[in-house]
Amino acid sequence: MVKAFQKNQYQFAAHLRDPEQNAAPSEIEDRRMGIYRELVYNNIESFISSGFPVLRKIYSDQDWHAMVRDFIRCHRSSSPYFLEISQEFLRYLQEERGVQRGDPGYLLELAHYEWVELALDVSTEVLPAEQKISTEQLMSEHPDVSPLVWRLSYQYPVHMIGPDYQPESPPEQPTFLLVYRNPEERVRFMEANAVTIRLLQLLEENDEMNGYSALDQVAKELNHPHPEQAIQGGIQVLEKLANLGIICSTRPLTEPS
Repeated sequence: MVKAFQKNQYQFAAHLRDPEQNAAPSEIEDRRMGIYRELVYNNIESFISSGFPVLRKIYSDQDWHAMVRDFIRCHRSSSPYFLEISQEFLRYLQEERGVQRGDPGYLLELAHYEWVELALDVSTEVLPAEQKISTEQLMSEHPDVSPLVWRLSYQYPVHMIGPDYQPESPPEQPTFLLVYRNPEERVRFMEANAVTIRLLQLLEENDEMNGYSALDQVAKELNHPHPEQAIQGGIQVLEKLANLGIICSTRPLTEPS
């Protein structure tokens, strides 16, 4: 049985979510309710704006605030933490908003890309102590991919989208990106290609694979006519990834028993 104070709580919360459709509790004067309305909306809107700055810039004020109000009205968050509002907003865009007039085709991809930056920035994953990694180690040992790097692929070049560049349709080639937090605790991105993405995938999924065997596997999958040339080019890629901290350490392979 719903008690009176619970009923008031539900009415209070429903009004804050959607003031136009839900009346405020009659015993609270509107001046006070107005303070709550502004606090709730402004705090949520400010956090979403800071988490999705490019998305905010490409929407008009009217369309942006309409979208945020729809999020507050319709979405039921699964987390009480403010830091996870961005993830809840992304879920709303992906699962609840649907296709709305005026939404660009790249909306979901851009929102995901911006959320990844925030997720990496606040991640509690810890990098191992920084070390100098030699080319010999990269090739003979297992290169560890940083836990603070995300391999991403999109139809749209999301890292280029902004007020001055808003493509109406995706280009022929997909966009591959590595978004990572470096040893200086800064989130960075690197344009990549399908080969680099596959190389990192192999290293993440196979603990007993050294750099040479991973590059050899990639060359075989590409049916490269000159595998050793492909491997030599791949060595430079591994060296670059190590210099950026995307590959953060190496480990000797386990000797067979």
